[in-house]
Amino acid sequence: MTLYWLALAAAILTSLLGQVLLKAGAVAEGGFLAQLFRPSTLLGLAAYAGAAFLYIIALRRIPMSIALPCTAASYVAVALLGHFLFGERLSLQKLAAIALICGGVLMLAGA
Repeated sequence: MTLYWLALAAAILTSLLGQVLLKAGAVAEGGFLAQLFRPSTLLGLAAYAGAAFLYIIALRRIPMSIALPCTAASYVAVALLGHFLFGERLSLQKLAAIALICGGVLMLAGA
């Protein structure tokens, strides 16, 4: 069972990597087509494909009602990465939402 939890954790981390790479491609200069074919964008899309593959492995033994809410942890990480890597603002409302997400994930993971 641990292998499947590791696959879920790897899927979440790989999805985060994809988000960061897509954002890096989006903030660079140029039009949409230039953005689409940037190495960071292409690597981000590949990371998403890898995350989907790992998530499928995790679903073999982890109930979807637990696995999917656990991926919500990526929302927390993305908000923090956006703040620290791209200078995005973390308002009080966002911090409250992060706290609620963390609480919900903990409750579902323990169920």
